[in-house]
Amino acid sequence: MTAQLPEPFSHPQRKPHQVQLIASGDLRESANRVCWPAQAEMEQALQQAIEASDFEVIRCHPYHEERGHGFISSQREGLEVFRNIDPEAPLIVAEAVWQYSHHVLAGLTTHRGPILTVANWSGQWPGLVGMLNLNGSLIKAGVKFSTLWAEDFSDPAFTEKLSAWLKGEPIEHPIEHVSTFDSKSVPAEAQQLGEALATQLQQEKAIMGVFDEGCMGMFNAIIPDHLLNPCGIFKERLSQSALYYESKQVPDEEALAVLSWLESAGMNFHWGEKHEEDLTKAQVLDQCRMYVAALRIADDFGCDTIGIQYQQGLKDLLPASDLVEGTLNNTERPPVKSRCGGRVLYEGQPLVHFNEVDECAGLDALMTYRVHRALEQPVENTLHDLRWGDHDASGTVDDYVWVLEISGAAPPAHFINGWQGAEGFRQPAMYFPNGGSTLRGISKPGEIVWSRVYVKDDGLHLDLGRASVVELPAEETERRWQETTWQWPIMHAVLHGVSRDQMMARHPSNHIQVAYANSAEEADLAMHAKAAFAQQLGIQVFYCGV
Repeated sequence: MTAQLPEPFSHPQRKPHQVQLIASGDLRESANRVCWPAQAEMEQALQQAIEASDFEVIRCHPYHEERGHGFISSQREGLEVFRNIDPEAPLIVAEAVWQYSHHVLAGLTTHRGPILTVANWSGQWPGLVGMLNLNGSLIKAGVKFSTLWAEDFSDPAFTEKLSAWLKGEPIEHPIEHVSTFDSKSVPAEAQQLGEALATQLQQEKAIMGVFDEGCMGMFNAIIPDHLLNPCGIFKERLSQSALYYESKQVPDEEALAVLSWLESAGMNFHWGEKHEEDLTKAQVLDQCRMYVAALRIADDFGCDTIGIQYQQGLKDLLPASDLVEGTLNNTERPPVKSRCGGRVLYEGQPLVHFNEVDECAGLDALMTYRVHRALEQPVENTLHDLRWGDHDASGTVDDYVWVLEISGAAPPAHFINGWQGAEGFRQPAMYFPNGGSTLRGISKPGEIVWSRVYVKDDGLHLDLGRASVVELPAEETERRWQETTWQWPIMHAVLHGVSRDQMMARHPSNHIQVAYANSAEEADLAMHAKAAFAQQLGIQVFYCGV
């Protein structure tokens, strides 16, 4: 019997001075349709910049009239698109929107020609966040690439770098703000505490509860077990179907008690009647049930931290989990008793939660919690999207002010006026058909430590630095909300010693972890202690701007 060998496949070959272009999109077609005009506008401006350098743009996948967009919207579609790509020719991934990196990651891992990721400088959907997620995924996968961003694609600062890349030169961004952690340069108190916490974690160990891995194609957000376990942390792989089932077992009176607590604490829900458009009480009561269920499942498995995927799967069954996540991360929160009624679960402390099951954020959050608890600093911490930045249009602050913003997980302890400064709006329907309340607030002025755990060269790394949260006038805050997603919590952050472009050049993720301290000196101490903690766990540590 003669085996039938598959026919060899021949990729197209591009001509000199041709550059290929692709655009990864969302998995949710409703989001792709809404966001397509911004992508089309961005691509047109980018094409003009490329043509000005005497290169021709070959878009490797079409606009689909029946779907109302021209994005790659699944991993399978991405594989098919890469059949039409010359693996030796230059390739640009252009992003003006949030995108699922796994749609294109498989093809990029085997692409042999130069790769450039590009985003427009806009907080709208946002391409910056999508590009940083893709960059982080490429870093983890060991794929070489260059990256660019711009407010104006005709700006010489952009076009000169683009032209150089088109001619075959890799793009180098200055990162003089980065230095390797040296334990000899930190206070003895910080070093001793970090080492003691690391020894405790590795000896006693901890459990990370993961409700379905790999949210929204974030390959960069998954820590392989062989890297996580030496830190003393082991995954308990949980299912969102179990969370759904458990949520449906929570009696009405328990859900009503949680809602009553939230309203008594001062949270303001913006109610409506129409499920498809408004925030309804039924949606929030389902969120209250999920809050109870999450605590009980975490208690069942003895979890020290948990992460709910929330974007996919559950969105078709339940309202969004934002309210749940931010509430879990707060010390002051509605009490929930064990199934037998004999214990209050995680009493007097947050149940540390990492949004979008970002395990890098989960490791960071657990370390942060333990450091701040030992130093008697505020323990509430959260990830945000590194969403966008702009100069303060009101002139109140001279420094460049970043917009840090995340749909879920932000604890009210971070807000001006705490729970009384918290508002609940319906999640945008294009993301969440079943709605659910966001946990919106304005972060209070103060000193913070920012950080990011990431995977590179098959090892764990940690970048961290310092920042100040500033208060802006209401009109300026509203302007920034309208430029991004006004239903979500916002933090106005000024990074210390790190410029806008340095941050973009270095940051290996769409997410950034933040935690407050009571003063600048105490924030410095907490940062140094966390650096020592991480180094003792075997993580390579880098200071940014310090």
